[in-house]
Amino acid sequence: MFGTDGIRGAVGRFPITPEFCLRLGWAVGKVFARQGSSHILIGKDTRISGYMLESVLESGLVSAGADVSLMGPMPTPAVAYLTRTLRADAGIVVSASHNPYGDNGIKFFDGDGNKLGDGVEAEIEGQLGVEMVCAPSDRLGRASRIEDAAGRYIEFCKATAGRGFRLHGLRIVLDCAHGATYHVAPGVFEELGAEITVVGASPNGFNINAGRGSSHPQHLVGTVRELGADLGIAFDGDGDRVVMVDANGEVVDGDELLYLIASHRQRQGVLQGGVVGTVMSNRGLETALARLGIPFARSAVGDRYVLELLRRKGWSLGGESSGHLLCLDLTTTGDGIVSALQALVLMVEAGKSLHELKQGMTKLPQAMVNVAVDGAPTASVCERAAPTLRQRERALGDDYRV
Repeated sequence: MFGTDGIRGAVGRFPITPEFCLRLGWAVGKVFARQGSSHILIGKDTRISGYMLESVLESGLVSAGADVSLMGPMPTPAVAYLTRTLRADAGIVVSASHNPYGDNGIKFFDGDGNKLGDGVEAEIEGQLGVEMVCAPSDRLGRASRIEDAAGRYIEFCKATAGRGFRLHGLRIVLDCAHGATYHVAPGVFEELGAEITVVGASPNGFNINAGRGSSHPQHLVGTVRELGADLGIAFDGDGDRVVMVDANGEVVDGDELLYLIASHRQRQGVLQGGVVGTVMSNRGLETALARLGIPFARSAVGDRYVLELLRRKGWSLGGESSGHLLCLDLTTTGDGIVSALQALVLMVEAGKSLHELKQGMTKLPQAMVNVAVDGAPTASVCERAAPTLRQRERALGDDYRV
């Protein structure tokens, strides 16, 4: 039931139904009650279905005896941060990230702000098969709302850029994808002194990610050029991804941002080991890092796999071309605002534009071809194809990869 990023699907179809999510909330509450824990945070993005799913999850949790704190619309990384700093036992995010409004999902964090381990997920799945019984009235949980969630998260984001950091004189366009960053990202950059223009910050429940945000940077490109801004920053619907646009209107994707952050940290002497990308990361990133003597490793696609490899190697910086970046010395999960600030710290300290800074990396031509697979598990097909792919790579030479 649990995928690499929780549970996700079309609203109204299993498992994203009110009936199932009520039972899911109860199951989560029972599992954490067995551990002697009972305080769960819930945040969500701006989808119309988020209110429905938030309500039934809350009801299920409370009926199992768990206390619930509601945050309303908040970025996914904010839920992870607040779960940890408010000493809650778990956090729940109702979101389908960069997907359209008709989808939704549910992801979980443990008390340290990390994604739930496989063992806890298995316990929850096991509890789903148990008859749902409401706790007695004197053992029901309580529900409350965290009124200062946005303010707490804004202060955290600013702190990651360092004391005394300012963005005075920079004109920045923010694209919030009509998503969860709409009421926090403007505060972060404005309070740091930037002159900001905000687009994609009028959520109506149906327009999240629609032609805006990190998956659709074309509108941001046009706005940056039209206004003559210094740069643009685009987040996705739940705020865990970011891409940027330089003053020339050129998109700076996750690979290029990883290069900028890694090179800056190396010069500062604070880079922990190397950088983890994925099998989809552009070869230009690997080449640029190699010139700097920075090790590079590839994981399977998905932030869960990037995180696993980072932990295995003891490194702190990694991410995907999509802009889902991990700075584990600052956060426990991908954070679009924090990642953007790391690039801006480099800009300010170097006194150079984003366009100038990204010249240290040249992206190489890259094509992706999707192949339909019928009648066999994808994993077995990939396993059988692996020898042919390796043979082809050897024939092409070091400048190519398949």
